[in-house]
Formats: sequence, structure tokens, C-alpha cells
Amino acid sequence: MQKRVIQRGRPVGATTFEEGPARAFGAAVRAARMTDGIAQEELALLAGVERSHMGKIERGEHMPTLAMILKIAGALGRSSAELMLETEARLSPEWREP
Repeated sequence: MQKRVIQRGRPVGATTFEEGPARAFGAAVRAARMTDGIAQEELALLAGVERSHMGKIERGEHMPTLAMILKIAGALGRSSAELMLETEARLSPEWREP
């Protein structure tokens, strides 16, 4: 019996990317960081993320995983729930409707 190799990340061939939520989350992270007076490089270091990746998250170019959201929230001294509430407030109306 051949052992299956488990790969991390999205499944091969997955192309889904939701720009609206990614941009809203990035804007929420940037606003929290700026409010706290933290440099992007410092936040990346605190969250254990490459600075360039943090920049892409803040610009809404990357959709972070749940683990990444938890790391970023912790680095900002906030709960992930607080960060998600701020993200939801920044979403366009079509994303907020059930």
C-alpha cells in the first residue's frame, strides 16, 4: 500500500481568491497596526511572518489562513474576534448580507 503525501496549503489546482474579504482584512490589520504605532516589519516579526508576506496581506493580495489570522491578532494584542469584527465592518454590503 502506497502512503499518501499530505501537502500543506490549498489543494493542487485551487484558484479561489476572494478579493473583498482579503482587502477588508488587510485594511483592518493595517488600521490596528497604525493605531498601535507598530511598524509593519515589527508586526511581521511578532507574528512570525515574512515582512513581504505581511505587506501582501495588508494590501489584500493574500488571503491568510486561520492560523495566520490567529498569529496576527495575537501580535496586535487583540483577539481574532475583534479583528474579524473590524474586517466585517469594512466589507462591502454584498458580503454582509446573508
